[in-house]
Amino acid sequence: MSPKIKLYEQGLEEYPKGEIVFNNVLFILLIALGTIACRFIHPVLGWIYLSFAIVMVGIVLRRLVCTNCYYYDKWCSIGWGKLSALFFSRGDIEGFNESVGVKLAPAVYGLLMAVPLILTVFSIFQRFTTSKVVVLSLLLLLSFYSGRISRKKGCIRCRMRLICPGSAVRGEKIN
Repeated sequence: MSPKIKLYEQGLEEYPKGEIVFNNVLFILLIALGTIACRFIHPVLGWIYLSFAIVMVGIVLRRLVCTNCYYYDKWCSIGWGKLSALFFSRGDIEGFNESVGVKLAPAVYGLLMAVPLILTVFSIFQRFTTSKVVVLSLLLLLSFYSGRISRKKGCIRCRMRLICPGSAVRGEKIN
């Protein structure tokens, strides 16, 4: 490890597998609900959303972010370090912050959460149904949980928290 890279030494070497499974189930549910929400407008939009999510989250961000992370080939909070190692060779942790993926990730996750919310609200104005309200409510809950609670819970125990520009606890005092 380079002297330029300062890791949070109290961070987890690997995250608990039960937590990883739970986080993935919630993420899959979020994508499924997002797909349903996009389908409210048009079935093709649902397929576009699902394809975008799979390609960007499952391939592009894994290649651009995870290959340069400390958790490459390890069990990170969502297990994607292991997934990345199955398909891509290790990158350079020193290049993590300058990675295109680190800059792209907030936009990708933002779109994955915002687009279905906006389209569901729009579709409710077109034609109100209880199912749309249920999907909207679940999307709001999952987006809040994913973007705030789960992210903070993962970041607080992450070895990369001191250098990751996307850390939800980067500026917080270290215990």
